[in-house]
Amino acid sequence: MRKTDRHPVSGANSLWHVYQTVPFLKVMKNFIIIQIARYTPFLSVKNWLYRTFLKMKVGKQTSFALMVMPDIMFPEKITVGKNSIIGYNTTILAHEYLIHEYRTGFVTIGDEVMIGANTTILPGVTIGNGAVVSAGTLVHKDVPAGAFVGGNPMKLIYTDEEMKKRMGNPAD
Repeated sequence: MRKTDRHPVSGANSLWHVYQTVPFLKVMKNFIIIQIARYTPFLSVKNWLYRTFLKMKVGKQTSFALMVMPDIMFPEKITVGKNSIIGYNTTILAHEYLIHEYRTGFVTIGDEVMIGANTTILPGVTIGNGAVVSAGTLVHKDVPAGAFVGGNPMKLIYTDEEMKKRMGNPAD
């Protein structure tokens, strides 16, 4: 189960109320920073932009590939650990607007995590240290540390223990 905060709205759908949810100038600033970072080929510059202007928590030597799209409304709710890779065109959402409510949730990606290209990560999930998420996955629930997951809907492919056996590493 994802960990999200629910915010009911009345009248029009929740996206219609977007600027009562988050200030327009914040969205514009975030949009500009994210667009610059999406095309910047320098990984350290991307991380600096995310940390400085979006208030994301980004660990050392983490790599965001070309076209990664962090949440435009609530990027400060995203944490990525050290030495992780976020693959090409991945979307990391910390919000979702529904008809009668909107939801927000923290996204935590651990250390040394590999996220494959074209993955979508929904709000309120945690991806444990050393996990691998295959390309094109919809991450709709927590991923255990060291696990290999993939698909839509996301399924566990290998546990941490099974991955260690496959790689020839004995369990500690």
